[in-house]
Amino acid sequence: MNKHILIADDDPHIRDVISFALEKAGMQVTQTEDGRQALDTFRRHPTDLMVLDINMPELDGLEVCREIRKFSEVPILFLSSRDDEIDRILGLEIGGDDYVTKPFSPRELVARINVILKRTQQQSKPATEAPQGTLCHGQLTIQPEQHMAHWNNTPLSLTATEFAMLQLFVRQPTRVFSRDSIMGNAYDSNVYVSDRTIDSHIRHIRQKFADVGCENVIETVHGVGYKLASCQ
Repeated sequence: MNKHILIADDDPHIRDVISFALEKAGMQVTQTEDGRQALDTFRRHPTDLMVLDINMPELDGLEVCREIRKFSEVPILFLSSRDDEIDRILGLEIGGDDYVTKPFSPRELVARINVILKRTQQQSKPATEAPQGTLCHGQLTIQPEQHMAHWNNTPLSLTATEFAMLQLFVRQPTRVFSRDSIMGNAYDSNVYVSDRTIDSHIRHIRQKFADVGCENVIETVHGVGYKLASCQ
């Protein structure tokens, strides 16, 4: 998988460790040493995924993500030296796809990056989809191969994780998904995410739909989990 990854971290040792692991996995790497350089580099040469340290000079990783989300849905994985749930939730709510705490295993980091990249390319076809590959539910349409989603013909900008979760609901529109089942189906089995992470992604999906006029896309089934709404 010849993918191009941009790494932004002010610690050159960490950059080198990540670069070595990614290059060993067959990926191309670009290193940047602060948030401003990362943003400028990505604007000139977009990559397939960004690894952003949260605590960086010039611009921190969260601010870089906010700026990136104004014009791109490139997958973003955050790094942080603090295992702070507030940072974790905030990072996911502003559009991050995953969050890894330092110190970390390079092998796990590569595995998480592969999971995110795999979700962006998923092209499996369910039995219920239209011949052209489009999934439809009310005014909601999803094109898995193009990684596109529309509500009433209005395009939606979803991260790779949000898109994977929305596909999961649309493929089984009558099923109520527990948080555990969402983890098992939308995430790789080797990657653990917390209930709060799932809730944050659901909240983010709801907000993006609300912004285009859909006030009820995913319903909460109290005590059980979540299900797809009627989407009319």
